[in-house]
Amino acid sequence: MARWMVVTHGGTDSKPEENDGAEAAAQRAIDALERGEDALEAAVAAVVSLEADGRFGAGRGSPLAMDGRSIQMDAAVMDNRGRLGVTAGLQHVVHAVKVARQVAETPHVMLVGEGATRFAERLGLRETVQPTRKVREDFREYVKKLEAAGDAQGPADDTEGDAGRALVKRFWNYDVPWQRVMDEFGHGTVGAVVFADGHCAVAVSTGGSMPALLGRVADIGVVGCGFFADDHAAVACSGIGEHNVRHQTALKVAQWVAEGVPLQQALDRGRDLTPQGLQSALIGVGAQDAAISMREPMAHAIVRRER
Repeated sequence: MARWMVVTHGGTDSKPEENDGAEAAAQRAIDALERGEDALEAAVAAVVSLEADGRFGAGRGSPLAMDGRSIQMDAAVMDNRGRLGVTAGLQHVVHAVKVARQVAETPHVMLVGEGATRFAERLGLRETVQPTRKVREDFREYVKKLEAAGDAQGPADDTEGDAGRALVKRFWNYDVPWQRVMDEFGHGTVGAVVFADGHCAVAVSTGGSMPALLGRVADIGVVGCGFFADDHAAVACSGIGEHNVRHQTALKVAQWVAEGVPLQQALDRGRDLTPQGLQSALIGVGAQDAAISMREPMAHAIVRRER
Protein backbone atom coordinates (compact mmCIF):
# COMPACT_ATOMS: atom_id res chain seq x y z
CA MET A 1 0.00 0.00 0.00
CA ALA A 2 1.35 3.44 -0.93
CA ARG A 3 1.56 6.03 1.83
CA TRP A 4 0.06 9.50 1.77
CA MET A 5 1.10 12.01 4.42
CA VAL A 6 0.03 15.63 4.76
CA VAL A 7 0.97 18.29 7.31
CA THR A 8 -0.50 21.80 7.35
CA HIS A 9 -0.04 24.80 9.62
CA GLY A 10 -1.62 28.21 10.11
CA GLY A 11 1.51 30.10 11.16
CA THR A 12 3.15 30.81 14.49
CA ASP A 13 0.60 33.48 15.35
CA SER A 14 -2.36 31.12 14.80
CA LYS A 15 -4.14 29.41 17.67
CA PRO A 16 -4.88 25.76 18.46
CA GLU A 17 -8.60 26.54 18.45
CA GLU A 18 -8.16 27.31 14.75
CA ASN A 19 -7.11 23.72 14.05
CA ASP A 20 -10.30 23.26 12.06
CA GLY A 21 -8.85 25.53 9.36
CA ALA A 22 -5.65 23.49 9.19
CA GLU A 23 -7.65 20.25 9.18
CA ALA A 24 -9.86 21.49 6.34
CA ALA A 25 -6.72 22.39 4.37
CA ALA A 26 -5.26 18.92 4.94
CA GLN A 27 -8.52 17.41 3.71
CA ARG A 28 -8.29 19.51 0.53
CA ALA A 29 -4.88 17.92 -0.05
CA ILE A 30 -6.28 14.43 0.48
CA ASP A 31 -9.18 15.21 -1.87
CA ALA A 32 -6.68 16.25 -4.55
CA LEU A 33 -4.70 13.03 -4.13
CA GLU A 34 -7.89 10.97 -4.36
CA ARG A 35 -8.67 12.74 -7.66
CA GLY A 36 -5.35 11.49 -8.98
CA GLU A 37 -3.42 14.75 -8.60
CA ASP A 38 0.16 14.62 -7.43
CA ALA A 39 1.77 15.79 -4.19
CA LEU A 40 2.56 19.30 -5.45
CA GLU A 41 -1.01 19.97 -6.56
CA ALA A 42 -2.21 18.59 -3.22
CA ALA A 43 0.08 20.95 -1.29
CA VAL A 44 -1.13 23.90 -3.36
CA ALA A 45 -4.77 22.92 -2.74
CA ALA A 46 -4.11 22.90 1.01
CA VAL A 47 -2.51 26.34 0.98
CA VAL A 48 -5.32 27.76 -1.19
CA SER A 49 -7.69 26.67 1.58
CA LEU A 50 -5.54 28.36 4.24
CA GLU A 51 -5.34 31.57 2.18
CA ALA A 52 -9.12 31.63 1.80
CA ASP A 53 -9.78 31.07 5.51
CA GLY A 54 -9.20 34.67 6.63
CA ARG A 55 -7.93 33.79 10.12
CA PHE A 56 -4.32 33.17 9.09
CA GLY A 57 -1.61 35.61 8.00
CA ALA A 58 -1.82 34.87 4.29
CA GLY A 59 -4.38 35.41 1.55
CA ARG A 60 -7.54 37.00 2.97
CA GLY A 61 -5.93 37.27 6.40
CA SER A 62 -2.77 39.04 5.21
CA PRO A 63 -1.70 41.92 7.46
CA LEU A 64 -1.67 45.53 6.37
CA ALA A 65 1.74 47.03 5.75
CA MET A 66 2.80 49.91 7.97
CA ASP A 67 1.28 52.54 5.67
CA GLY A 68 -2.15 51.15 6.56
CA ARG A 69 -3.13 50.40 2.98
CA SER A 70 -0.60 48.14 1.24
CA ILE A 71 -0.69 44.35 1.36
CA GLN A 72 2.30 42.43 0.02
CA MET A 73 2.44 38.66 -0.35
CA ASP A 74 5.13 36.07 -0.90
CA ALA A 75 4.56 32.43 -1.85
CA ALA A 76 6.53 29.45 -3.06
CA VAL A 77 6.13 25.86 -4.28
CA MET A 78 8.75 23.16 -4.70
CA ASP A 79 8.93 19.40 -5.18
CA ASN A 80 11.51 16.68 -5.72
CA ARG A 81 10.69 16.48 -9.42
CA GLY A 82 12.34 19.79 -10.24
CA ARG A 83 9.34 22.10 -10.08
CA LEU A 84 10.05 25.37 -8.32
CA GLY A 85 8.18 28.68 -8.32
CA VAL A 86 8.50 31.74 -6.09
CA THR A 87 6.74 35.10 -6.03
CA ALA A 88 7.52 38.03 -3.74
CA GLY A 89 6.15 41.52 -3.20
CA LEU A 90 2.93 40.45 -4.92
CA GLN A 91 -0.13 42.71 -4.62
CA HIS A 92 -3.82 42.57 -5.56
CA VAL A 93 -4.26 38.81 -5.27
CA VAL A 94 -5.80 36.49 -2.71
CA HIS A 95 -4.10 33.25 -3.72
CA ALA A 96 -0.41 34.01 -4.04
CA VAL A 97 0.35 30.30 -4.00
CA LYS A 98 -1.48 29.90 -7.32
CA VAL A 99 0.81 32.53 -8.81
CA ALA A 100 3.89 30.74 -7.46
CA ARG A 101 2.61 27.47 -8.93
CA GLN A 102 2.31 29.07 -12.37
CA VAL A 103 5.77 30.65 -12.09
CA ALA A 104 7.02 27.06 -11.88
CA GLU A 105 5.63 26.51 -15.39
CA THR A 106 7.69 29.38 -16.85
CA PRO A 107 11.42 29.31 -17.71
CA HIS A 108 11.99 31.31 -14.48
CA VAL A 109 11.89 30.38 -10.81
CA MET A 110 10.97 33.76 -9.29
CA LEU A 111 8.86 36.81 -10.16
CA VAL A 112 8.66 39.83 -7.87
CA GLY A 113 6.93 43.17 -7.43
CA GLU A 114 5.09 44.78 -10.32
CA GLY A 115 6.09 42.03 -12.74
CA ALA A 116 4.61 39.38 -10.45
CA THR A 117 1.39 41.38 -10.11
CA ARG A 118 1.09 41.75 -13.90
CA PHE A 119 1.75 38.03 -14.26
CA ALA A 120 -1.08 37.31 -11.81
CA GLU A 121 -3.38 39.62 -13.77
CA ARG A 122 -2.51 37.78 -17.00
CA LEU A 123 -3.55 34.55 -15.29
CA GLY A 124 -6.87 36.03 -14.16
CA LEU A 125 -5.82 35.91 -10.51
CA ARG A 126 -5.93 39.64 -9.76
CA GLU A 127 -8.40 40.35 -6.96
CA THR A 128 -8.78 43.12 -4.41
CA VAL A 129 -7.96 41.99 -0.89
CA GLN A 130 -10.16 43.67 1.71
CA PRO A 131 -8.56 43.64 5.17
CA THR A 132 -10.60 41.75 7.74
CA ARG A 133 -11.72 43.37 10.98
CA LYS A 134 -9.06 41.41 12.85
CA VAL A 135 -6.37 42.64 10.44
CA ARG A 136 -7.42 46.27 11.00
CA GLU A 137 -7.52 45.82 14.76
CA ASP A 138 -4.09 44.19 14.75
CA PHE A 139 -2.75 47.03 12.64
CA ARG A 140 -3.97 49.67 15.10
CA GLU A 141 -2.35 47.80 17.97
CA TYR A 142 0.96 47.56 16.10
CA VAL A 143 0.90 51.26 15.30
CA LYS A 144 0.38 52.12 18.96
CA LYS A 145 3.35 49.98 19.91
CA LEU A 146 5.42 51.41 17.07
CA GLU A 147 4.68 54.97 18.11
CA ALA A 148 5.77 54.17 21.66
CA ALA A 149 8.88 52.25 20.64
CA GLY A 150 11.28 55.14 21.15
CA ASP A 151 14.89 54.55 20.15
CA ALA A 152 15.41 51.07 21.53
CA GLN A 153 18.42 49.26 20.13
CA GLY A 154 18.59 45.59 19.16
CA PRO A 155 19.68 43.11 16.49
CA ALA A 156 18.87 44.11 12.92
CA ASP A 157 16.81 40.95 12.42
CA ASP A 158 14.76 41.37 15.61
CA THR A 159 11.37 42.25 14.16
CA GLU A 160 9.63 41.75 17.48
CA GLY A 161 9.73 44.04 20.47
CA ASP A 162 10.67 47.69 20.86
CA ALA A 163 14.01 47.33 19.04
CA GLY A 164 12.39 46.03 15.86
CA ARG A 165 9.72 48.72 15.94
CA ALA A 166 12.33 51.41 16.47
CA LEU A 167 14.21 50.18 13.40
CA VAL A 168 11.08 50.54 11.26
CA LYS A 169 10.63 54.11 12.51
CA ARG A 170 14.25 54.92 11.74
CA PHE A 171 14.23 53.55 8.18
CA TRP A 172 10.61 54.32 7.21
CA ASN A 173 10.37 54.00 3.38
CA TYR A 174 6.65 54.28 2.57
CA ASP A 175 5.27 57.09 0.41
CA VAL A 176 2.84 57.99 3.22
CA PRO A 177 4.56 60.20 5.82
CA TRP A 178 5.09 58.56 9.19
CA GLN A 179 3.03 61.14 11.04
CA ARG A 180 0.03 60.74 8.73
CA VAL A 181 -0.15 57.05 9.60
CA MET A 182 0.10 57.94 13.26
CA ASP A 183 -2.66 60.52 12.98
CA GLU A 184 -5.01 58.20 11.09
CA PHE A 185 -4.62 55.01 13.05
CA GLY A 186 -3.60 56.47 16.42
CA HIS A 187 3.58 36.85 11.64
CA GLY A 188 2.09 34.95 9.55
CA THR A 189 3.04 32.18 7.11
CA VAL A 190 0.87 29.23 6.17
CA GLY A 191 2.21 26.05 4.71
CA ALA A 192 1.62 22.48 3.61
CA VAL A 193 3.93 19.56 2.98
CA VAL A 194 2.83 16.37 1.22
CA PHE A 195 4.34 12.94 0.61
CA ALA A 196 2.53 10.73 -1.87
CA ASP A 197 3.82 7.71 -3.77
CA GLY A 198 7.47 8.70 -3.35
CA HIS A 199 6.78 12.34 -4.26
CA CYS A 200 7.69 15.13 -1.77
CA ALA A 201 6.24 18.63 -2.18
CA VAL A 202 5.86 21.88 -0.25
CA ALA A 203 3.74 25.00 -0.70
CA VAL A 204 3.90 28.13 1.46
CA SER A 205 2.28 31.57 1.47
CA THR A 206 2.50 34.70 3.60
CA GLY A 207 1.23 38.23 3.82
CA GLY A 208 4.43 39.22 5.57
CA SER A 209 5.00 40.34 9.13
CA MET A 210 4.47 43.44 11.24
CA PRO A 211 6.30 45.69 11.61
CA ALA A 212 8.31 45.62 8.38
CA LEU A 213 9.75 48.03 5.84
CA LEU A 214 8.10 48.27 2.43
CA GLY A 215 9.58 45.68 0.10
CA ARG A 216 10.67 43.28 2.83
CA VAL A 217 11.16 39.72 1.60
CA ALA A 218 12.20 37.02 4.04
CA ASP A 219 12.44 33.23 4.09
CA ILE A 220 9.50 32.44 1.82
CA GLY A 221 11.22 34.30 -0.99
CA VAL A 222 14.51 32.42 -0.68
CA VAL A 223 14.86 28.78 -1.68
CA GLY A 224 16.10 26.58 1.17
CA CYS A 225 15.27 29.07 3.91
CA GLY A 226 11.52 28.97 4.58
CA PHE A 227 10.83 25.97 2.35
CA PHE A 228 12.59 23.10 0.63
CA ALA A 229 11.80 19.74 -0.94
CA ASP A 230 14.01 16.95 -2.23
CA ASP A 231 13.93 13.15 -2.42
CA HIS A 232 14.30 12.86 1.36
CA ALA A 233 11.92 15.44 2.82
CA ALA A 234 9.68 18.44 2.28
CA VAL A 235 9.97 21.17 4.90
CA ALA A 236 8.10 24.43 5.62
CA CYS A 237 9.00 27.01 8.27
CA SER A 238 7.13 29.70 10.17
CA GLY A 239 8.40 32.35 12.56
CA ILE A 240 10.76 35.28 12.08
CA GLY A 241 11.89 34.72 8.52
CA GLU A 242 15.18 36.58 8.80
CA HIS A 243 16.52 33.89 11.12
CA ASN A 244 15.60 31.18 8.64
CA VAL A 245 17.35 33.11 5.86
CA ARG A 246 20.55 33.41 7.87
CA HIS A 247 20.58 29.72 8.72
CA GLN A 248 19.04 28.28 5.52
CA THR A 249 16.83 26.39 7.93
CA ALA A 250 14.66 24.31 5.59
CA LEU A 251 17.63 23.14 3.52
CA LYS A 252 19.58 22.14 6.62
CA VAL A 253 16.66 20.10 7.92
CA ALA A 254 16.37 18.22 4.62
CA GLN A 255 20.13 17.60 4.63
CA TRP A 256 19.98 16.20 8.15
CA VAL A 257 17.17 13.84 7.12
CA ALA A 258 19.25 12.73 4.11
CA GLU A 259 22.10 11.95 6.52
CA GLY A 260 19.82 9.67 8.53
CA VAL A 261 18.59 11.98 11.28
CA PRO A 262 14.96 11.12 12.17
CA LEU A 263 12.52 13.70 10.83
CA GLN A 264 11.24 14.84 14.23
CA GLN A 265 14.77 15.33 15.53
CA ALA A 266 15.77 17.25 12.39
CA LEU A 267 12.76 19.56 12.71
CA ASP A 268 13.56 20.19 16.38
CA ARG A 269 17.13 21.09 15.48
CA GLY A 270 15.87 23.44 12.77
CA ARG A 271 13.46 25.09 15.20
CA ASP A 272 16.29 25.69 17.67
CA LEU A 273 18.31 27.66 15.11
CA THR A 274 15.99 30.54 16.03
CA PRO A 275 17.00 32.06 19.39
CA GLN A 276 15.08 31.02 22.46
CA GLY A 277 12.20 33.32 23.35
CA LEU A 278 11.15 33.84 19.74
CA GLN A 279 8.43 31.87 18.01
CA SER A 280 9.58 29.19 15.60
CA ALA A 281 7.83 26.24 14.00
CA LEU A 282 8.56 23.73 11.24
CA ILE A 283 6.55 21.02 9.52
CA GLY A 284 7.94 18.18 7.46
CA VAL A 285 7.24 14.92 5.66
CA GLY A 286 9.46 12.19 4.34
CA ALA A 287 9.13 8.62 3.22
CA GLN A 288 8.93 7.38 6.79
CA ASP A 289 7.12 10.03 8.80
CA ALA A 290 5.22 13.30 9.06
CA ALA A 291 5.88 15.69 11.94
CA ILE A 292 5.72 19.19 13.37
CA SER A 293 8.03 21.04 15.76
CA MET A 294 6.77 24.21 17.48
CA ARG A 295 7.67 26.28 20.49
CA GLU A 296 4.12 27.43 21.16
CA PRO A 297 0.89 25.66 20.19
CA MET A 298 -0.52 26.77 16.83
CA ALA A 299 -3.10 25.63 14.30
CA HIS A 300 -1.92 22.51 12.51
CA ALA A 301 -3.00 19.12 11.20
CA ILE A 302 -1.25 15.85 10.41
CA VAL A 303 -2.94 13.22 8.25
CA ARG A 304 -1.50 9.80 7.40
CA ARG A 305 -3.22 7.48 4.95
CA GLU A 306 -2.52 4.02 3.60
CA ARG A 307 -4.35 3.78 0.30
